[in-house]
Amino acid sequence: MQATTVNSHADNKFPPQIKYIVGNEACERYSYYGMRSILTVFMVQYLLISTSEATAAYHYFVSACYLLPLLGAYISDRFLGKYKTILYLSVVYCIGHAVLAIWETKAGLYWGLALIALGSGGIKPCVSAHVGDQFKPTQSEMLNKVFDLFYWMINFGSTFSSLITPWMLPKYGPGWAFGVPGILMAIATIIFWMGRHKYVHVPPTGANPDSFMKVFFSALKAGKGQATSFFDRALKSHSAQAVEGAKAVVDVMKIFILISIFWALFDQHGSSWVLQATAMHPIFLGINILPSQMSALNPIIVMALIPLFRFYIYPFFENTLKIEMTPLRKMTWGMFIAAASFVMSAVIQYMLDSGVILNIFWQFFPYLFITIAEIMISITGLSFAYTQAPRAMKSTIMSFWLLTVFFGNMFTGFIAQINLFSGGNFYMFFAALMFVFSIGFAILAKSYKMKNYMEN
Repeated sequence: MQATTVNSHADNKFPPQIKYIVGNEACERYSYYGMRSILTVFMVQYLLISTSEATAAYHYFVSACYLLPLLGAYISDRFLGKYKTILYLSVVYCIGHAVLAIWETKAGLYWGLALIALGSGGIKPCVSAHVGDQFKPTQSEMLNKVFDLFYWMINFGSTFSSLITPWMLPKYGPGWAFGVPGILMAIATIIFWMGRHKYVHVPPTGANPDSFMKVFFSALKAGKGQATSFFDRALKSHSAQAVEGAKAVVDVMKIFILISIFWALFDQHGSSWVLQATAMHPIFLGINILPSQMSALNPIIVMALIPLFRFYIYPFFENTLKIEMTPLRKMTWGMFIAAASFVMSAVIQYMLDSGVILNIFWQFFPYLFITIAEIMISITGLSFAYTQAPRAMKSTIMSFWLLTVFFGNMFTGFIAQINLFSGGNFYMFFAALMFVFSIGFAILAKSYKMKNYMEN
């Protein structure tokens, strides 16, 4: 009985090595969001790139940051493991920041962004999965809490970078404005390295004979036979566990496809919303607010709302209203709320287009709604993705989650580049699209069967 009590008490604590990963994440996110907060303004005002081209370039860069997790996950799962992959690609990340800070030309911009995308994208699925690896199977509740803390620290770093970096750009120039985030990335790398002897290191799987693609092609070649489902055809060549894992990946990918459109909306707070803010009156309560600084509202609201949702809002729905707040229900509601945020942005733009002078703080309301949607979709989806993946595909499934951001931003970049919609119609188009996808997600979520793959 005494041993059970001790184990139970230990299960209710974060592993001590978590502080290195969380500290690393705070500094890394400062570097990423600091650089990203001034990217659109830098392209338009310093490199004299057109607004439509700058918006498209911004979203294509973000897309690359969320496509390259596929490469990072592959290297991690098959060869290096999560720790070495994170460490080596963090060095590449630092070099990218240095190029961006030193080489203030269009060529320097693209080279720097390419290296940053490789470093940032490559470590993304590994960091999230590495956090999960530090917990025992009996600590599923602590895993949910650490992802909340993880996300809070992301936004802690993002808040300061979104306020300070836009201020540094006109005062000290692009070199220092991009250089300071690079210094923070170097600090992030050192912090992560300091915990090297304390981490739980899950070894790479090597060449996996039961990978998703191999199971898929085995099923494709096998023919129908007497199999009850497509992947059951592969049971002659693969274990039942591998086939079950492949089925789990496909089920999760169906959910992820519909999530993609959320990111097409969310990441516009660094592009179209910044450009909208340039047409608004910047003085609020006697403070001159730069358009790029408005994006700091997102992490500030996140840090305020995460504890509010965890300790009050979700318990209220579950305990008082008797509505179970499952991960898929949270994400469904979040998608409808995201649609509402862009209706607000459209109304603001329609008023600006008609000559009405609006204070920049009117953007607080769409920021509030898109941030609520982010909490219900992004944080929930992060832990959802981890628990739905078998061990051999932890990083891979996390990269598929990040791939939703890639598709969302590619879509936004394409819409901005073809310049099909203008003014308020641009925002209303995304609001309507989000609403349609929300309905589809709600229908699909009802038939999804939850799984639980916690690392042992």
